[in-house]
Amino acid sequence: MAGKPHPRGESWRHALSFEVWLLAATVVLCITPWLIAPQWAWVGTPLLAAYLLRQLYLLTRLALLIRRHHRLIPPFPRGLWGEIYRSIAQYQQRGRKGRKRQIRFTRRFREAANAVPDGLVILDKLHRVDWANPAAAALMNVHWPEDDGRPLFEILTHPDLKDFVETGESLRPMDLAPEHNRALMLSLRITPFGERKRQRLVVARDITKIYHLNMIRRDFVANASHELRTPLTVIAGFLESLIDAAATPPNHRRPLTLMHNQAERMRLIIEDLLTLSRLEMHEHPEVQERVDVPDELHLILQEAHALSNGRHAFSTDIDENLLLLGSAPELRSAFSNLVFNAVKHTPDGTEIRIRWAASSDSLALHIQDNGPGIEPEHLPRLTERFYRIDKARSRESGGTGLGLAIAKHIMNRHDARLLIASQIDRGSTFSCVFPRARAILREETEQETAPRALPHPTAEVRSTSGSDTACPHLNTDERSAAC
Repeated sequence: MAGKPHPRGESWRHALSFEVWLLAATVVLCITPWLIAPQWAWVGTPLLAAYLLRQLYLLTRLALLIRRHHRLIPPFPRGLWGEIYRSIAQYQQRGRKGRKRQIRFTRRFREAANAVPDGLVILDKLHRVDWANPAAAALMNVHWPEDDGRPLFEILTHPDLKDFVETGESLRPMDLAPEHNRALMLSLRITPFGERKRQRLVVARDITKIYHLNMIRRDFVANASHELRTPLTVIAGFLESLIDAAATPPNHRRPLTLMHNQAERMRLIIEDLLTLSRLEMHEHPEVQERVDVPDELHLILQEAHALSNGRHAFSTDIDENLLLLGSAPELRSAFSNLVFNAVKHTPDGTEIRIRWAASSDSLALHIQDNGPGIEPEHLPRLTERFYRIDKARSRESGGTGLGLAIAKHIMNRHDARLLIASQIDRGSTFSCVFPRARAILREETEQETAPRALPHPTAEVRSTSGSDTACPHLNTDERSAAC
């Protein structure tokens, strides 16, 4: 069954037929007088001029309507020009509908953004304010449109804000107290977007209540742990004395030993809680130095061998030339926690592989085992305090449930990430990923610490040229200091 012809196609065929007949009639009327009587050939000239003037008029009228953004409405001329007018009118109608939809979408977006309790600020490519919602005025002191075009750093002042915005790291928020209201505590997140990710969306969330609750919790844990440490030390001391005393009856030694072990376990928990509280006091380590990670890993491996007592196989791939900028005690604590966890929580015969190397944009420590693995539902909570997968096994191994929480805090203080990946029956991998900016090469350290050659005591220093002769291997500044 043949389909019906499309109405638009029919109208275009009718319009084309009209133009063809009109052109044919004009040509016939212009040529006929010339063929009948050449002296009457001029009679066809007005007809040809009328045809051309019609085309010129319709073209000029269409150009003026488009230029003046006038709406094309019926009636339209006959022929192909009518179809052109009608097609442009339909494009105009679709454009108007599209603009109306865009306006409605923009209005709904503005209404939704204005209703968000978080402060939203859009920055242009030069990190100037392009738009802000009303909540940004109360939280960030950014008033739009009054502050349109102003750099964000002039309105919301903070020494680290400029680097935070330019970096555009969306994974880690930044906490700050704004100058216009020190009672507030904000959590800022930056999301790059737009062409080449050069624009920024700044989201400010009020975390004042959460911040104060964390402060109260941290102070309580620190004070309670500090107050409990002294009596536990006294109890453990007396228990140890009773265990070693000759007058203690033999049937009392076992319960005393159990009491001493539990007191020691409580002491370790308190020490870890105090360590966590100390780590939470500051965002970054107060003292940062060159950490010889390869040397630290070799020492940790010696302790891991002693802890394993030959029950595990160890393999290493350590870049001996790669050092790290950070806090040596903190990094040693984090790395040893991860390595000792691999020993304590894997069965006998497990292979533990330790790799320390750099890539194009980061440097990482990978601790991998081929043990039973960790079920996926446990992975997001592994770094929570006191979270245990197998509580009985953790107590038997002497764990406090705080090792991974401490390691995560240490990584955050070093601008690093603690990544955990695991597959059942294939093993687990714990990775400490540091930014490339913290990498230090051992060769550079040795060059900086190499002793400088001094001139011979009998050398006579007469002038600048003389000093050049006495110390030819040093540069100008070194010669002036050494010679």
